[in-house]
Amino acid sequence: MRPYELVFIAHPDLEENAIKGLVEQVKAWITESGGVVNKVDIWGKRKLAYQIRKQSEGQYVLLHAEMDPDVSAKLEQNFRITEPILRFLITTVD
Repeated sequence: MRPYELVFIAHPDLEENAIKGLVEQVKAWITESGGVVNKVDIWGKRKLAYQIRKQSEGQYVLLHAEMDPDVSAKLEQNFRITEPILRFLITTVD
């Protein structure tokens, strides 16, 4: 298993409970695939450098996880079809 950093930007109008539910959903995707989530850091609402889907703000979330490389492709698919997620980035940590 490799260490990864996942950052995603959620819709700014989501309530705190909805953000926590979204984080739990992402954690479930990772753990169901045999991965482990080491750390979750919710940064909160921040201004975007440019508009995404007519939004100038977003709620940032950072996750540190360990998972197999093939799981990242599955995560990307899930991120793309999840409506409240505006953008995401998955990177390996060396």
